[in-house]
Amino acid sequence: MRTTLRPRKARKARKAAATLTALAALTALAGCGSGDDGGDTTKGPTPDLSLKGEKIEVAAVWTGPEQENFVKVLKEFEKRTGATVTFVPAQDPIVNFLGTKIAGGSPPDVAMLPQVGAIQQAAAQKWLKPVGPEVKAALAANYSRGWQDLGAVDGTQYGVYFKAANKSLVWYNTAVFDNAGATEPKTWQDFLATAETVSASGVTPVSVGGADGWTLTDWFENVYLSQAGPARYDQLAKHEIKWTDPSVAAALKTLAELFGKPSLIAGGSAGALQTEYPASVTQTFTGGDQPKGAMVFEGDFAAVNIAQTKAEIGKDAKVFPFPKAGDTSPVVTAGDAAVALKDTKGAQALLAFLASPDAARIWAAEGGFLSPNKSLDPAAYPNDVQREIAKALIGAGDDFRFDMSDQMPQSFGGTPGKGEWKALQDFLKNPKDIAGTQARLEADAAKAYKASSKG
Repeated sequence: MRTTLRPRKARKARKAAATLTALAALTALAGCGSGDDGGDTTKGPTPDLSLKGEKIEVAAVWTGPEQENFVKVLKEFEKRTGATVTFVPAQDPIVNFLGTKIAGGSPPDVAMLPQVGAIQQAAAQKWLKPVGPEVKAALAANYSRGWQDLGAVDGTQYGVYFKAANKSLVWYNTAVFDNAGATEPKTWQDFLATAETVSASGVTPVSVGGADGWTLTDWFENVYLSQAGPARYDQLAKHEIKWTDPSVAAALKTLAELFGKPSLIAGGSAGALQTEYPASVTQTFTGGDQPKGAMVFEGDFAAVNIAQTKAEIGKDAKVFPFPKAGDTSPVVTAGDAAVALKDTKGAQALLAFLASPDAARIWAAEGGFLSPNKSLDPAAYPNDVQREIAKALIGAGDDFRFDMSDQMPQSFGGTPGKGEWKALQDFLKNPKDIAGTQARLEADAAKAYKASSKG
């Protein structure tokens, strides 16, 4: 299946990257702000407000604070409509979870799909229902063309991207940086030098959540986009070039400059492979100026994990753009889209609500959330750091690259213990095996794309 992403000019991508680069200077000014924007109103037709008696099930893989915050959004929908909404915990890969539910005759009304590839796969299985006119109107009013296209398959609109992510950020412990005399790096070589400076101060510099393979795909994608450029990034995402391509080898060699030095990684390679993503963040901001790691790479959503520590974003925890490993700073995004599996009044009303700034504002106020909804007032975000990250995303318009693994067949790019996730975990364990890693990636990708092409 082909991705819905359209080619974008490198010039525009550089403009978007420059916007994100400005975040480094802005983080010093960050502080707590009001989460109430007070002024947004839903643009486009509003959902039907007479759904009393309707029962709606919504499936998503979110857990912990993310689940709690999403449920707050669903509670507001209940209050406005009279419907009863039930959150259904799902497992990765969610397409397999939904397949089991459908086979058993009990699919949820709505599901939150975290990959473009998952939307395409579900559409190919004819599980999804097209959005109705109210949802289309809300999307047209509140979303750029690029975000609408990501939720469409072969010209039919199925998805509403509710939650987005900027996955080109590195968060750091300011106390550690101050004690070490370290500064925010702009290039990959600067990043490695900063890591050595922090290490010399007595703190392990980088925390890696290697137990979750998706974090490693994000490391690879940022390096690859910066080095190989947008055109090759798009080709690799569609498997139009092989994983044995020299450009992949170059990116893996660059990553090996970090992964091949266990002393720079909290717990070494073995420790990283046992560290789940949430812990990789919290251990960076726990322990004052002696944490287990001084920096952690991941998206804006790391804020929700930082909030579980005593660190204050903008003071104790700051952020800089992912250091460029090539000519430009990378801009990688991701997102979760709501899709309807039942053609019901309630499902369509919920999708229309999720396409409104009213829904986005609720989670935005809680932190750890980024909305692609251009009608959401930035004042809804709780601090200047997240506000500026959101402005950069919206300001980029359609000039972004979506998470590569999320565009791929889920069996390759989105399944724990398999495909790209497993191959990069093995690479973290043995970063000297560049050729072997490429061979495994290509073999798994070829198998997944062949199966995908058969529908």
